[in-house]
Amino acid sequence: MIIAIDGPAGAGKSTVARRVASELGLAFLDTGAMYRAVTLVVLEQGSHPSDAEACERVARTLHLEFDDAGRILMDGAPGEPDIRSQTVTLNVSAVSAHPGVRDAIVAEQREIAAQSRGVVAEGRDTTTVVFPAADLKFFLNASKQERARRRAEQEGRPDEQEAILADIDRRDRLDATRAHSPLLKAPDAIEIDADGLSVEDVVARILDEVRTRKT
Repeated sequence: MIIAIDGPAGAGKSTVARRVASELGLAFLDTGAMYRAVTLVVLEQGSHPSDAEACERVARTLHLEFDDAGRILMDGAPGEPDIRSQTVTLNVSAVSAHPGVRDAIVAEQREIAAQSRGVVAEGRDTTTVVFPAADLKFFLNASKQERARRRAEQEGRPDEQEAILADIDRRDRLDATRAHSPLLKAPDAIEIDADGLSVEDVVARILDEVRTRKT
């Protein structure tokens, strides 16, 4: 079984997908972590995120996999927490916009899924590009203000909510307007507006849909 969850930055996809995967006994595939890993290496090598050739070279040579807890491994080494740094966050949209990067990473994502008995995958194009034939598709959304509030709380930066909001707005714009694999809601995806809902509420809604499809 493949369950794909798309949505904009800060909508809570990773947390929700991880819990759904745990509930169903499936692997959790954090597609965003893979692009963050590429971005981290690009920056560590001193390349610019706008350098498509350098970014693609990293994406094609970096070996990415996940441990049993769903945490990314980069050439066998843990990628957390470095891939979550503010510097990586500011540059990941630019790196992931390169078609060569996306082609390389999408191929890896499909290979990971093929080796699993089932996955819950989350990202920006999992329902439209990576797994267009997923058994279930969801589009998790929330207002920009709510996403900024959640991210500020999650990262322990309550005083920086306005800056986080500005970054979310920037990433939304980049993700929605990139030429290759833009953020879109798949026609057959179930949209969930997470405003006013807890993580538990969203997880329960997705699990209800899974159980309904099985009956």
